[in-house]
Amino acid sequence: MTRIALIHALAHSVAPINEAMARDWPEAVRMNLLDDSLSADLARGGRGLDEAMHERFQRLAQYAVDAGAQGVLFTCSAFGPCIEAVARRHAGVPVLKPNEAMVAEAAAGTGKLGLIATFQPTLESMPPEFPEGVELELALAEGALDALNRGDAQAHDERIAGAARALRERGCTRIALTQFSMARARAACEAASGLEVLTTVDSAVRALRRALSESKK
Repeated sequence: MTRIALIHALAHSVAPINEAMARDWPEAVRMNLLDDSLSADLARGGRGLDEAMHERFQRLAQYAVDAGAQGVLFTCSAFGPCIEAVARRHAGVPVLKPNEAMVAEAAAGTGKLGLIATFQPTLESMPPEFPEGVELELALAEGALDALNRGDAQAHDERIAGAARALRERGCTRIALTQFSMARARAACEAASGLEVLTTVDSAVRALRRALSESKK
């Protein structure tokens, strides 16, 4: 039995990754840990990823490992350095950032990549994850996350699709949706922009499954 811990900082990230896991890795036992105060505190705190935030991530990861998790996937893309520190401490357990697989796929492509987020800190933390040479254009889909929070999924998707259309006009040849909660807007973005749209969810499941398989060899 393979137990995977899914650690969330946004409630909206829970469903997309669980749906992908159920579809593509049904034999894995899922353990969901949600602390939606992480994203709220980061957004309003003004302190960035400080020592206290790092310690919160270490505690969440340690709880997951103590509960028997053999792999850990964090699903919020604004906390990269915190997740990297967790991975260093738990070197014997595959620990993945939500973006790793998608970043690798994007880096293998050509042309300007448009990054869309609905959470401003993601646009600050994620670009450094890309290797040099990947040309990025950033866009915040303003109001999209607020729309999702009030239950208006259509408005959420439309705002993201509008950002995708604007990025195409700014010379982007492909689009990446940077947050798990945004995966639902993929079809709308493709229709609005006519471009290839990468998401993090499916790539993350494949990457974690592969990493866990390799760790057992």
